[in-house]
Amino acid sequence: MDNAIYTALTRQSGLMREMRAVSNNIANVSTAGFRKEGVIFSEYVADLNNAEPSLSMGDASARLINQAQGPLSPTGGTFDLAIQGEGFFQIETPQGNQLTRAGSFVPSPEGELVTLDGYRLLDSGGGPVFVPTNTQVSIGRDGTVSADGEPIGQVGLFLPTDPNGLIHQGGTRFSSDAGYEPYDQGTILQGFVEESNVDPITEITRMIEVQRAYEMGQNFLDREDQRIRAVISTLSR
Repeated sequence: MDNAIYTALTRQSGLMREMRAVSNNIANVSTAGFRKEGVIFSEYVADLNNAEPSLSMGDASARLINQAQGPLSPTGGTFDLAIQGEGFFQIETPQGNQLTRAGSFVPSPEGELVTLDGYRLLDSGGGPVFVPTNTQVSIGRDGTVSADGEPIGQVGLFLPTDPNGLIHQGGTRFSSDAGYEPYDQGTILQGFVEESNVDPITEITRMIEVQRAYEMGQNFLDREDQRIRAVISTLSR
């Protein structure tokens, strides 16, 4: 296969990945706590074992998670929490502890605060957050949980040890192989949720750009295919 086709195919593969990322962003424009993602294009040089000059190839396997603050919407819910600034809530999942910015919680039958998927919210020490029944619960800006005015716990905020090491686990959940560390500089707002940070107009514009770039690449491949067929037809006469 001609080297130009190899190069074009790697670019097409990367554009397909970016299109999937953009489509996922648009699908989650109304998902509270969602963080939009993008694809990072990079170049690598393929060694052809000195048979030919080295070949420049495209790569788009890395994904970038956008950490921009999403809009904060008031709900008035006692257990709806939004983070203003940096930081993540830490939740306990079957795959290990993970991070999220989605702050809609509910008390479980055991009195623990859990996500809508049933994952336990963790405090600053990594333990579950309990709320007693039949009491007036308030949550301060520092995460302090009070029942009828008496402090009973604290919602923890965390940051990944490696800021660039977040791995999207699906939905609004993230993990990091490097682990997490407590973060005490964030602000928690009770009665609010953070909306998705996806700008639909920007994403639709990007989708059109990616689609056009893919079509240009496909046209190039079609022309190369026709050229090769013409050469083979000529030589076989």
